[in-house]
Amino acid sequence: MANRAFMAIIVVVAAALIVIAMAAFTVRETELAIKFRFGEIVRSDYAPGLHFKVPLVNNVRKFERRIITNNYPSEQFLTSEGKILRIDFYVKWRIDDVSRYFQATGGTEEIAAGRLGSIVKDGIKGVIARRTIQQVVAAERAEFTGEILKITEGPTRGLGLELVDVRVKKIDLPDEVSESVFSRMRQDFDRQAKELRARGAESAEKLRAEADRQRTEILAEARREAEIIRGEGDARAAEIYANAFQKNAEFYSFYRSLEAYRESIGTESDILVISPDSDFFKYLNRSNRR
Repeated sequence: MANRAFMAIIVVVAAALIVIAMAAFTVRETELAIKFRFGEIVRSDYAPGLHFKVPLVNNVRKFERRIITNNYPSEQFLTSEGKILRIDFYVKWRIDDVSRYFQATGGTEEIAAGRLGSIVKDGIKGVIARRTIQQVVAAERAEFTGEILKITEGPTRGLGLELVDVRVKKIDLPDEVSESVFSRMRQDFDRQAKELRARGAESAEKLRAEADRQRTEILAEARREAEIIRGEGDARAAEIYANAFQKNAEFYSFYRSLEAYRESIGTESDILVISPDSDFFKYLNRSNRR
């Protein structure tokens, strides 16, 4: 009896473990999950972690949460000039709405990639059709990609997808237009370079003219201030002389005569022809008489 009871417990525990194993499922950080009940979607908003389902009633399918990259073979596109371009491209996408994604593609990446490729090709076709060959070749990648993403956003969302990026890998030009296109591009680049050099020369000339103007103004201001200072100095000197003359006219006359002697006969080579009776020698004559 004891053995039978023990075996029954083991069977019950084993059955419970099997049921728990069938009922539990884990969603990783890199996964999205949908729970079905008899083939119908009942939940698709699972966060990463451990979750449960009803065995035999519910089943769970998991999908890639990370960005997926698909390469596409070369395709032909017509420019606004009616010229044919062959373009290789690839896209980066991820699942945005897993429930809508499953309903639109059956949860198959190959189907999603095929439908997404058709949408992107139509977007590229619209962008290329509005440009000449030269404009396509010279276009900025960000501008080109931005237009495609804008055109394809609606249809892509309809698949439950987010188109992350579109990259053009290679553009093949027809042989008969390759040389003419690159020749026009070189001419445009040369023209732009000349315009930039001309603008640079004009800016440099303006800077030189401004520097000359400022230099002239600074020098004029310096001269004006120097004249003011010189005038103030002369006025002060005249005031000092006037005061000295008023206090002692004889001494002032003597001092001015000494200055005149020093300035007139300061070196040996100086020759001064003047009458001895002149006032210029007044103080010298007095000293000789003494």
